[in-house]
Amino acid sequence: MTTNTFYQAQDDEIEMFHFARSNYLALLLKGPTGCGKTRFVEHVTAQINQPLYTISCHDDLSAADLIGRHLIDNNGTYWQDGPLTKAVREGGICYLDEIIEARKDTTVLLHSLTDHRRELYIERTGEVIKAHQDFMLIISYNPSYQSVLKGLKPSTRQRFVSLNFDYPSIKNEIEIITAETGIAKQQAEQLVTIATDLRRLTDIDIKAAASTRLLIYAAKMIQSGCPIAKAYLYCIVEPLSDEPETIKALTRVIHAYC
Repeated sequence: MTTNTFYQAQDDEIEMFHFARSNYLALLLKGPTGCGKTRFVEHVTAQINQPLYTISCHDDLSAADLIGRHLIDNNGTYWQDGPLTKAVREGGICYLDEIIEARKDTTVLLHSLTDHRRELYIERTGEVIKAHQDFMLIISYNPSYQSVLKGLKPSTRQRFVSLNFDYPSIKNEIEIITAETGIAKQQAEQLVTIATDLRRLTDIDIKAAASTRLLIYAAKMIQSGCPIAKAYLYCIVEPLSDEPETIKALTRVIHAYC
């Protein structure tokens, strides 16, 4: 079971989760990296006291990694359920993080679980598993990472209730940072102000904005005694880019607050 984690609601996402779950519907979370999608899943799973199976998707993730495979031991061959199959069979939430990073064969197998059938077909054993009443599928992805080669097909997207996430409001982000780290409110305010300015930059080539996650990392470092300027540099600036000129430009923004 998951432990109860702090989560600051941004809108009506918690309410909509419960509506989707009560109607046996799958959930799609869209939003930038580090904005709280995974924390949201952990929080609502703890609310309903169900197991959570989290899978971080990547290029090498295969359908077998989700469904399961035959293994061999001293007694011979046996079948071992993957995390998706276990959640379908026993109940719980299966969370596929950054689904567009997974191979196409992994998204296709979700179709029968996300419509009226709510069943999983295991080709290697011939078994058809009707989903447990407590099973729920949640997937997430970052729209800014989509490309022609990577993206969810309409036939997949339209099988989900979709919630859009973004970075929290200034007030909420300050509350999140102070609650997560115990840092003084004034320091949290400065962190959020810096992040807000960085997110507004349009003339600097960075692939992702300064996330709430990075601000929490910086706050934890500061709270433990790390010099503020170093926490800003190594927790905010350096993770955003590898380009020397970009790092210099970001550093100039940071220095204005130090």
